[in-house]
Amino acid sequence: MLTLVTGSTGEVGRRFVPRLLQRVTVRTGDTVRVLVRDEERAAPFAALGAEVAVGDLRDGASVRKALSGADAVVNIAAAFRGVPDEEAWEVNRDAALALGRAALDAGALRFVQVSTNLAYGAGRGRPLLEDDATVPGGSLWGAYPAAKAEAGAGLLALHRERGLDVRIGSLSFVYGEGDPHLAQSLMWAKDWAAHKRLQMVHHADVAQGLMRLLYAPGAAGRMYNIADDAPVSAAELHLLNGVPLPEGASERDDPDPWHGMVSNLRIREELGFRPLYPSVWTARDAGAL
Repeated sequence: MLTLVTGSTGEVGRRFVPRLLQRVTVRTGDTVRVLVRDEERAAPFAALGAEVAVGDLRDGASVRKALSGADAVVNIAAAFRGVPDEEAWEVNRDAALALGRAALDAGALRFVQVSTNLAYGAGRGRPLLEDDATVPGGSLWGAYPAAKAEAGAGLLALHRERGLDVRIGSLSFVYGEGDPHLAQSLMWAKDWAAHKRLQMVHHADVAQGLMRLLYAPGAAGRMYNIADDAPVSAAELHLLNGVPLPEGASERDDPDPWHGMVSNLRIREELGFRPLYPSVWTARDAGAL
């Protein structure tokens, strides 16, 4: 199987691709190809055996060339935090849907789409389930989650209408292995109630989850939440970062305590997922932050 991976130089992609390459070395005939805008940044992947395709995800000709001979796609590419809304829509929705259509035309029927738990929008008073409809809202709602939600809906429509074997992995807040996200969490957590929770997932478990989606039979047209087992509070995020809790945080209210809280039961029961790091504290004890 030849798998094309987009977004390979981002925080998630550059940790996922080496793990995928490690796996394919024991699967005779499997190949990984990465689509990158800057060939130099793909050098570490090429050294590990990846093929490199140079081009922009938003350029149809580049995408068609990168898909030549591919059997599967893992679309990790994303634009968020600090980009204009127009770019967020172009990359997260428009390019993802164009990639799905191009994959069908090229015969690459298996398609793993990476989404976000923020795409659910507002909380429902319980852990969010994969079949829950999007309800716009919540403190982190914006162009990025809205675009990811529409991309997922559009790709599932391609599954129903044209047979695209799409599997969607909805990631919680990703951290670990030197990723600056853990420190960046205080951008929001400093203004939260001390007891407000954040659902997280370690890079090792993101990779595990996405590979389960990629290789599992019978997962077409399904979405899976990829998350650890123990959301952490804003107070704990400050402890983890060695920063005092802001004054007054303990007196604040949380208007949506179930925002972003998801169930990982489906991926556990259907695909055998078990977090290597069930909580951020487990990762801390293992020196994997």
